Amino acid sequence: MTVREVAEEAYRESLPVLALSAVGGLFAGVVLGGMDAELERVAGLLVLVPALLATRGNVYGSLGARLGSALHQGLVEPTFSTDDERVNAAVAAALANGVMVSGIAAVLAVALLGALERPSAPISTLVAIALLAGLISGVLLTVAVVSVVFVGYRRGLNPDTLAGPVVTTTGDVVGVATLLVATRIVLALGGG
Repeated sequence: MTVREVAEEAYRESLPVLALSAVGGLFAGVVLGGMDAELERVAGLLVLVPALLATRGNVYGSLGARLGSALHQGLVEPTFSTDDERVNAAVAAALANGVMVSGIAAVLAVALLGALERPSAPISTLVAIALLAGLISGVLLTVAVVSVVFVGYRRGLNPDTLAGPVVTTTGDVVGVATLLVATRIVLALGGG
């Protein structure tokens, strides 16, 4: 293949996904804009948003890269099976890391807000919201990443080209939506 052919193939594979990413990012912004009541009721929640969204992209982007590399090396098959130990280990590590980092982000947010003498909801409230959002979004993102990587690979697309934009967009949309859901659940259970 010539350099031009490689570039054309990369653009052909990535442009539709990047366009979808832009739309998804706008949707995430709309959801965040609709969280006024929750943001007012849970002091410090807004501080968590960038940290939680960044961790979704980092953790599940790593999962996509790990799966893509394993597919390229022939270490895993692009099939949905609970018997593949490598895929199971990658998924378990991503879920554990995503939930753990969410809890750590909440603790750090409370500490930072305290150091800056800014108002903050109780640590238990922010940690509960972060852990619940981390768990729900982790399950949804795992399904999305594994599906996109495997289906794309089976259709002859490079999973490395797909995983980044899909994880970023899906992570933003799912991250904000699950943060809203988790906040409402924790508040309904008496947190705040």
